[in-house]
Amino acid sequence: MKNNNNQLKYKNPSLPIDKRVADLLSRMTLEEKIGQLNQILGFKAYKKQDARIIISDKFKNVISGNGIGALYGVLRADPWTGVTLKTGLTPKQGAEAINAIQHFAIENTRLGIPLIFSEECPHGHMAIGATVFPVLISLASTWNPKLIERMASVIAVETRIQGGLVGYGPILDVARDPRWSRVEETFGEDPYLCSQMGVAMVKGFQGKSLNTDHTIIATLKHFAAYGESEGGHNCAPAHIGPRELKEVLLPVFHSAIEAGAQSVMTSYNEIDGVPCTCNKKLLTDILRYQWNFEGFVVSDCRAVEVLYSHHYIANDLTEAAILAIEAGVDIDLGGEAFADFLLKATRQGMVSIDVINGAVSRILRVKFLLGLFEKPYVDTDRVESIVGCKKHRQLSGEIAREAIILLKNENNILPLKKDIKSIAVIGPNAHNIYNQLGDYTTPQYSKDILTVLDGIKKKVSQNTVIHYARGCRIKDNSKEGFFEAIEAVKKSEVAIIVVGGSSARDFDLEHDLTGEAIVSTEPSISDMECGEGFDRSELDLAGVQLDLLKEIHRTGIPMVVVLIKGRPLSINWVAENSSAIIDAWYPGQEGGNAIADVLFGDYNPAGRLPISVPKSVGQLPIYYSHKPSARKNYVFMDSKPLFPFGYGLSYTTFKYSNLKIVPKRILPTGETKVSVDITNVGSVTGDEVVQMYIRDEISSITRPVEELKGFERITLSPGETKTVKFSITSKELRFLDINMNYIVEPGKFKIMVGGNRDNILTDYLKVV
Repeated sequence: MKNNNNQLKYKNPSLPIDKRVADLLSRMTLEEKIGQLNQILGFKAYKKQDARIIISDKFKNVISGNGIGALYGVLRADPWTGVTLKTGLTPKQGAEAINAIQHFAIENTRLGIPLIFSEECPHGHMAIGATVFPVLISLASTWNPKLIERMASVIAVETRIQGGLVGYGPILDVARDPRWSRVEETFGEDPYLCSQMGVAMVKGFQGKSLNTDHTIIATLKHFAAYGESEGGHNCAPAHIGPRELKEVLLPVFHSAIEAGAQSVMTSYNEIDGVPCTCNKKLLTDILRYQWNFEGFVVSDCRAVEVLYSHHYIANDLTEAAILAIEAGVDIDLGGEAFADFLLKATRQGMVSIDVINGAVSRILRVKFLLGLFEKPYVDTDRVESIVGCKKHRQLSGEIAREAIILLKNENNILPLKKDIKSIAVIGPNAHNIYNQLGDYTTPQYSKDILTVLDGIKKKVSQNTVIHYARGCRIKDNSKEGFFEAIEAVKKSEVAIIVVGGSSARDFDLEHDLTGEAIVSTEPSISDMECGEGFDRSELDLAGVQLDLLKEIHRTGIPMVVVLIKGRPLSINWVAENSSAIIDAWYPGQEGGNAIADVLFGDYNPAGRLPISVPKSVGQLPIYYSHKPSARKNYVFMDSKPLFPFGYGLSYTTFKYSNLKIVPKRILPTGETKVSVDITNVGSVTGDEVVQMYIRDEISSITRPVEELKGFERITLSPGETKTVKFSITSKELRFLDINMNYIVEPGKFKIMVGGNRDNILTDYLKVV
């Protein structure tokens, strides 16, 4: 059916993209235009019969004739899709399937417009066999954007080599409520740290050009204020003022767009009564007019339908489609609103053709940027040597090591000696591959995942006796395994207890139309207490994990607690009674090796908390950059976190000295340099994360008590000194005045530079 005229302007790669878009748009029927604004669920586009990949009849019926713009998740496998290791695709089969689907789409539509293939890529390509990296909250704990950029480039090449063109990620929601189920998918509570990490992922995904075999489009999620949900409920309204929205939450997205991000995803929530998927001020006025965003906006899965089914601001799906398209949504993910109702609404004059043309043009533009019209297919022969290769696994392990946070080390019990005579490895997360990986992870072959028990076995001497017992599950209240665990501990010199949480989806879970897991009050063997949809009303260790720890403590054997989880937990008793605490979040497929490296001293931990750890949910919110009047002690508890933002210990000691601010007086438009010397005064090599905070002492609008405005991770040998330098410009000092305009007010600014809160140097900058 396609037009084979090679002289058509849109098929001429030497022409500017805008001319190619205009030519193709002029040739399209209204039906073909509407088709480009639809992205259907791609995991239903094929069937696997033995080793053969067969395109489904359902997909053929959808694509034939007017076509569609994109497919989502062709390669995704998990309980939501229902795709298993048996029914899913190997990396090479995935590439072959996408080639076949693309070929059918091009050959069976009049104009031969290729498809965009969008894939989930938050901490690895969510496809069978792809490298599984630590989750985003873990990535943020590295405080190392350059390392994260390297990771993103690996995710990009593993995705593109199979035919994926758009990666869903990074998530740029600022997370300040650990009750929320998706904290693990974020870079934490601080907008500056989130911005730096987000920019790194965009650069890694997109590289210098999208017209390659190793780069993909980054999709920023979720626009906007998704993490500010009422009560910590996923998708709930965000109660946030315009100042905080513009000053704290939106700059994270703006930084990523300035870095070149070509796609933005709307969020399910509402802000001040207006759902984000139909918020024209957000999607058009701010995103396009103020920020000059040239990419495309995609709805979250069925978010257009949610305007009708959950928000109740539309009488039907036709009204929902009109609201979304006119607000600035370009393509509808997984829903029926654009596919079935937008065409009729446009024909009846309910939607301007100019609005349709604008959205279609933006979709076509990225297809030309990706080089799809010239190179629509991938080289299937290269896939197996790239996806999940040894080099990529090693990078996952490197990130996991850099992310590990040492929260406590009483009497320097760590690192342990490798020739220790006996050791107990206890806990529900000590030897459970899925509890180690986080949400948005595919089914895994057990041989590809190294647990903590695996890592310890590889690390200790041949003469060391390891006693392993699970003890309990994450959520189950059964204490049946306690006896075995206690007996194992009694026979050991030290107990390593691996507890925390799980975001591992079970194939028995139910999911709603948006894809989030549905929490059930019925008894279940699922350990899932975190991950999309699993919001919590309290933050204690789930099930009987704390009871197990208390029983072990009674033996008198030293306890080293390893936390594997997706959100901060209230671990007051653990902090008081354990000998050491290691926080590893969900450390990915090489997490077991990384944790063992830290436990036995082959790596000196230097991860720092990207989010505060509360003592109780009653303290929430407890983020560090609060306003001066925000913190007072409670009747039975103070207002301080258990562990603060930026905290983390080391096996060595660092000394800060010689803090300089030059010049110390600047104009509002001026710039100054801040420098500080850091010396490793300990006996082992280690990394230090140097952090710079600023406080505006007196201002016409209330300002936070401190704000992170610079950081750098450095490595120091024993006795070595390095000088770290930061710049302070108007960008670091400005805020929104009473009229919502950015200004830098004259006055005194406190500059604080150091590592942990007990190791900070201060001086003052004067703006005149």
